[in-house]
Parts: sequence; C-alpha cells; structure tokens
Amino acid sequence: MQVQKTKALQILRSLDKRIRIVRGGTSAGKTICILLILIDYAIRNPNKEISVVSESIPHLRRGALKDFLSLLKSLNRYKDSQYNKSILKYTFTNGSYIEFFSTDQPDKLRGARRTDLYVNECNNINFESYQQLAVRTSGIIWLDYNPVSSFWVDKELVGNQDANYVTLTYKENTALPTTIVDEIEKAKAKAQTSTYWSNWWRVYGLGLTGSLEGVCIPDWNEIAEVTDEARLLGYGMDFGYSVDPTSLVALYKYNEAYIFDEVLCRKGMLNSDISQFLKNNEVNDIIYADSAEPKSIAELLSYGHLVYPVSKGRDSIVYGINLINQNKIYVTQRSKNLIKELRGYIWMQDKQGNTLQKPNPTSGDHNIDAARYILSSVLENPHKGEYHIY
Repeated sequence: MQVQKTKALQILRSLDKRIRIVRGGTSAGKTICILLILIDYAIRNPNKEISVVSESIPHLRRGALKDFLSLLKSLNRYKDSQYNKSILKYTFTNGSYIEFFSTDQPDKLRGARRTDLYVNECNNINFESYQQLAVRTSGIIWLDYNPVSSFWVDKELVGNQDANYVTLTYKENTALPTTIVDEIEKAKAKAQTSTYWSNWWRVYGLGLTGSLEGVCIPDWNEIAEVTDEARLLGYGMDFGYSVDPTSLVALYKYNEAYIFDEVLCRKGMLNSDISQFLKNNEVNDIIYADSAEPKSIAELLSYGHLVYPVSKGRDSIVYGINLINQNKIYVTQRSKNLIKELRGYIWMQDKQGNTLQKPNPTSGDHNIDAARYILSSVLENPHKGEYHIY
C-alpha cells in the first residue's frame, strides 16, 4: 500500500471535537485516513490506549485490521515483535497501543477503559453497544459509515455541540485511480433509470443518507431552501401533545414540482400555544388539519386562524402516500424531522416477508401526515369526499 496525502486526510485532520462523525460513499478513504491519524497520534503521544471496534472479528480482519497492518508496513513502522496476534493488539515503543475487537465480545464492551475509540462502520452496531464504549472513553471518538439509511447516529449524535460531522466522497480521495473513479461514476447515469440506482448513487457516490428497502416514499430530493419562485399553497397540521408532537408543514408549488417545508414539530403545545406560534410566525394561509380533532380545529378557528378539517373517506393513508409518490417532491434541508420520517417510513410485511400496503405503525409519521393532509387537500382530487385522512 502506497501512502499519499489526500484531500480527505486534510479534512479529517482539521476536525477538533470529541466525537468525529465521518459519513461517506464508496472509496472515499475514510478508514485509511482515520487509521493514519490514529497511528500518527499513537507514535507522537506516549501511553495512549486506542480501541478500533467493529461488528465482528472477521469484519475487522477483512477491513480495518488489514488496512492498519498494511499502513504500518508502508510507513516502515511495523515490527512483528510488537504485534500480539492472539489478542489483535499492536504496542508502540512509547507504550501507546492500538487494539482491535468486536461488539460481539460483551466482556470487551464493559471491560477496560481507553483514551481513544474508533468505531468502524458504526451503522452495523446498535446504540447500546456504542454507549457502553463511549462511557469508557476519555478522549476522542471516531465514527465512520456508509449512509445506507438513517440510524442512531442521526438521532443521538448529529447536531450535538461536541460532535463534528463531515461527508466524504470518492472525489476527496485524490489518490484514487481513474479506473475506479470511472467505475463509480457509471452509476450517475444509471441513477436516472431506477429507484435502486438512484439510491445507490446517493449513498455510495454522493455520500448522502439513502432510503431503507421497502420505504413508502422513495423518490424525493433535498433542497437548500424554498426558492423565491415558489408559490405557497397552504399548510398541513397534525395535532399532538405529550407523546406525539404537533406538526406543521408548508406546501409550495415550484414549476411542475412541490416543496415541503417543516415549520413546526414540538410536543406539549396547547391550542393557545399553537395559536400564538401561528401569529408569531405570520402563518396566515389556510391550514388543513387532522379531522379527528374537531374541538382543536374549532378552537383555532375561534382564534381567527384558517384551520379546516381534511376530507373524510377510507384508505386515505395509502391514497396520500401514492399522491406524494406521483409528484416531483422537494424537501427543505431545515425539515429535519420530516426528512428523518421519510427515510424510515416503510411498508409492513407479513410473516412470509411479503410487502403489505400499510405503513409500519412503528414508523414516525407526524410530519408526513401533515404533508399529505395539505397535498391531498389542494390537488385536484377525483375522489373528493371518498377518502378519510386519519
């Protein structure tokens, strides 16, 4: 292995927070760069205890451990006498060491403490395992993964004050051979042909979070913000209180497409609180709300807001999902809760693994409900009055 300085390495060296989250596509060089940083760190700082962890020992042997040993040899730093093959631990002359173990070794998770931690392909382990490791780590924590779908990192860590969050792609791996670059970029054209290739290119080409298999609403795109050319059509609202949030989503028409923009997602709001929020944020257009809450709708109407129930009928959830899928949809980047729901909103399956035309009840759907309320209400609906949004 020939070691070269890349743009990816420069980016990762600039990170400065305790938790360093690195998502990325294929051939981005995430693992190599993090290992290079850890090797340099161990050599320069005595008595550092560094753990590299993954889902299984075979996974480590095929990936991070193999790369680690290759890097040491390329740097002319490898000494066979310093590598304990039985426990997968390499000790440097200054007393620092880098050990490798898996999360399927419970005694390791709850065992000795360490100064630094690297969880390789962290989307393959559960949050409880990560937490056991994190509370026993006094220094830096590195996490890397291919963003196949949303998982605990997105919910628990991204956005925290003590966490860096960067995205790397093959373009940041400036040492990558052109033959591999060309092979990766073949998927860019294929992305126009199917949802599968579109999702592949999104995850492995662009390093962005993809969709779960069987997702109810697979085809939508993020947009930075609502463009000036877009026209506001109204809002959808789903009521909540202590357990579920009250959600408000705006709908805009943009050329032949529609934009969803999350305006509110908050628990513990009384109707008077909702009213005050609408006034403070100058929400003056029509709002279509959950018809199962007639008392709340009547109260908001009494406060002077244009809040009306969505039309009633059967099979409205599937109808609303299909209506969203039939149109070109954009979602603003600030719509964090809506985006999270869209990525995890999947169809139920029967015992034989067959997909059912019914969303999984464990999927979050409050912002999606608000989105389909408004879209179903403002679009020309040949089944007006037949469907019930519930």
